[in-house]
Formats: sequence, C-alpha cells, structure tokens
Amino acid sequence: MRTVTVIGTGLIGTSIALALTAHGVRVHLADRNPVHAKAAQDMGAGTTKTPSHPVDLAVIAVPPDHVAATLYACQQQNLARAYTDVASVKTKPALATSALGCDMGTYLGSHPMAGRERSGPQAAKADLFEGRPWVMTPDEETHPDTLIAVREVIALCGAVPVVMTPAAHDRAVALVSHAPHVMAALMAARLQHADTTDLKLTGQGLRDVTRIAAGHPALWVEILAANAGATADVLEGVAADLEEMIAALRMASVAGSDACVGKRVVIDLLSAGQAGRERLPGKHGGPHTVYESMMVHVGDQPGELARLLACASDAGINIEDMAIDHTAAPSGIVELMVGRGNAARLSKELGRRGWRCEQAAPA
Repeated sequence: MRTVTVIGTGLIGTSIALALTAHGVRVHLADRNPVHAKAAQDMGAGTTKTPSHPVDLAVIAVPPDHVAATLYACQQQNLARAYTDVASVKTKPALATSALGCDMGTYLGSHPMAGRERSGPQAAKADLFEGRPWVMTPDEETHPDTLIAVREVIALCGAVPVVMTPAAHDRAVALVSHAPHVMAALMAARLQHADTTDLKLTGQGLRDVTRIAAGHPALWVEILAANAGATADVLEGVAADLEEMIAALRMASVAGSDACVGKRVVIDLLSAGQAGRERLPGKHGGPHTVYESMMVHVGDQPGELARLLACASDAGINIEDMAIDHTAAPSGIVELMVGRGNAARLSKELGRRGWRCEQAAPA
C-alpha cells in the first residue's frame, strides 16, 4: 500500500488518513467542502493535491446515501485500482452501487466500528481504530486484490477485520449503535426544558446515558434513515419493555397487593438489563469481567490525575478502566476499576499517600 485517496475528510476519513500517513502511505485528500480537506491537510493527514496516477485504494468516507454516486464517479475517473466505503450502513449502499452499474469487483463495502460524539476533521485521531472491529462485506464478485487492499488498510489502522453480510451487519449495528443513539437522544431531550435547579443535581450517570446524544443530528438522520427498518425493530422491543415498566411503576406507586406485583415486574426488567450488560465483551474483546471499583477524590489542578495513576503503578496494581465525575466540587471523583482482590490494597496504598478513597460495589 503506497497511495490512497480519502474522499470525505470528517472524523472517520481524516482518522484513516492520519493512521495511513503515520505508516508512510501517501494520502490524497478530497472533500466537497475544501475547508475540511485543508484542515485535514494542516493536521498532517495528507495532501489536497490530486493524484497524477490511479492510487492503490480509494476510501469513500461519505454518508450512506452518497456512497453509490461517489463510487460511480470515482470509477469513471479511474481514480484507484480498488475502492471501499466506510459508511455505517451496508445494505442500502450495496444495492445502490450495483443498480448504478458500478464495477463490483473492485469495490468492497466496509465499516470501522469506532467513532466519537464529536465530528469533523479536528476530532480525528490516528489511533481511533486501534483494536476495534472493522467489518468487511465481500461477495462472490469481490476481486481478491480488492480484498487484500482493504485488509491492508485495516491492518495499518490497527483494527480487527470481521467478515459479515450487509444484512447481518445492519442488524448488528441497529442493536449496538443506532438504537442506543436514539435512546440517548430521547433521554437527553427530556432535559431541554427542565428546571435549572433540577439540572444542578446532575451526576455522572445521566452524563453517561446521554453522552452520545451530542452526535450531529444531520449526520445521524442519514444513518438512521438508511437503516430504518432494523433500528425500528430494536426500538419496538425497547418500547414494549418501556410500556411494561411504566405499568409496573404505576402499580408499585399504590398501596396493596398490586404494589408487590409491580415491584416484581420492575425487578425482572432490571435483572434482564443487568444480564444483558454482562454479555458485553470485556477488555480487548475477551469475556465480560467483574472488577472491583473504588472512588478517589482528586483535586482540580494540573498533574493530579497523572500523580494518582503513578501511585497505582508504584503499588504494582493495573488500572483496568476508569471514569471521571467532574460534578463534585471543588474536586472531581475518579472511579478506578481494578482486578478482584486489589481494591483494598490500592486503597491502603493511596490512603498512605494522602488520597481520600472509598471502595464501591463490584463494577
């Protein structure tokens, strides 16, 4: 892989370009908004100069509805020897590219399973795809050289290749990405006209639940519309559970035997959620692991977090995961997740060095 053209210099396209450039690949940048392409160039993601010869691979990083037309135009120009798109929906682009008469042998749909709530080239990171799944959707028409080219880009970006059909991919992302975004947005919408006094009670839980609602609506409406059926199926199941939860809470709010029945239903629904969460992959894609959790009060001054992690390192304890709650004043609270049996030892060591710690329930 010597030369690549990235078409669309938003978060994903620019992150791919940064990763490839770091490995010595000459990357050409193109975007319908030249300001975005120039911003990506200024970040060191490549050059806005048009390639003089066909590149090894063109990466089409545009919204799903624009993939087919962009691919057709690129193939007509003989821009590259192979092509891939990185849209978050795969069935609709596959059908549209075939209907337009695109060369399906030199095209392979793909989707890196990574992103951020921020958008645009300024949000891009060269390591955005490190260790993340990157789906490919080859079929019988895909030329082996095309598959090799896409696999090489995935490897250079540090991602893990996963082969799926377009339909299977779209069902999966509806469950793990698209429906969760809708749920986060709907919950965040409840805050739009909330009393300011109420919002002052906000804790980390609400921030976690609504974090991805910050995604750009104009981009997300295209993603959701392109995968509307599969996403609606997931949300329909959630809606049924919500109706059951609402009815159960109404029952639990009144005295008598109905309250006991309502509480049992609530417990069942919450337990189902707990069981579902435990099925999420753990560290590096391994089995779900239950860690011990502890809270540490951290001052709001430069270097405090680094000092805390250095203390944990000195104690010989690996931090498996962490979260920061900025709502506590005048300091923040850092939640450290460590392996079983390590929380008490770490708490003792941190306490000896002046940190205020509280051990929490298993996380």
